Amino acid sequence: MSTQAFYCIGTPGQPWGEAERASWLARQVKHRSYADDVLSVIEKLRESHDVAQYGTLDYGVEHYPLMVVRSRDWRDDLPVMLVTGGVHGYETSGVHGALQFLQQHGRDYAGRANLLVVPCVSPWAYERIHRWNPHALDPNRNFRKGSPAGESAALVDLLEPLRDVALMHIDLHETTDSDESEFRPALAARDGKDFEPGEIPDGFYLVDDADQPQPAFQQTVIEAVAKVTHIADADARGEIIGSPLLLPGVIKFPVKQWNLCAGITNARYATTTEVYPDSPRATPQQCNDAQVAAIRAAIDYALAHHQD
Repeated sequence: MSTQAFYCIGTPGQPWGEAERASWLARQVKHRSYADDVLSVIEKLRESHDVAQYGTLDYGVEHYPLMVVRSRDWRDDLPVMLVTGGVHGYETSGVHGALQFLQQHGRDYAGRANLLVVPCVSPWAYERIHRWNPHALDPNRNFRKGSPAGESAALVDLLEPLRDVALMHIDLHETTDSDESEFRPALAARDGKDFEPGEIPDGFYLVDDADQPQPAFQQTVIEAVAKVTHIADADARGEIIGSPLLLPGVIKFPVKQWNLCAGITNARYATTTEVYPDSPRATPQQCNDAQVAAIRAAIDYALAHHQD
């Protein structure tokens, strides 16, 4: 299969160089505003939470402050719960689900847990509804110290003091039809590989840590989300996105080996959500609500079992 057969940039079988990356970048268009959609909401949270800037992304003439929201009543004797969204900027409910959680439930855990929430890890990509940063790098393969992706490096540095302290980390994502129509073909072209079409699951699912599985934790989150939206079924091969099911709606990845966001710390309870916003059976609000339900179930389970 030639590169031209499935993507508009690149030479068949050859990874992209600077010219191809520049051509790709020139095609990216700003569709929405990080300042209007995210920063304005975070600003209002200052009334009830501690809000801080943990870094800045400088991309040409554009400058993006990276923001973290913490519990105001942070105490060192309380368990630490991490919530991240917008690692992939096009995964809208991850960003807005994290913000909705803070607005509706951010104070629910006062005196019981320390919350640290980063609603939008990748603001440049959020504005362009894209998976990559402007260097055509996927932040969710680059969460390591000294990462070439600025989004990833900044979050790793932020969470470093909590690496062995955090109890729970939930990373909010979506799987969309554009994964097949744009992002996976672009990835194959970028890397000089053939594109093998896949199948997008219709519904919500979770990704567990293959090296530290927590099936009871994952099942609890799935059961909570099932009250809000439908859970993805396995395909004809008994898989979701090429991975066998561990439980209904749960697959696993080696999150630390792949430098995924959910593996930044050594949190005992870690999961990655995947919402399907293109389903005819789910509205954008249901997708946000599903993320909120997942966050709450994850925190509640971790609180109930942190002394086990």
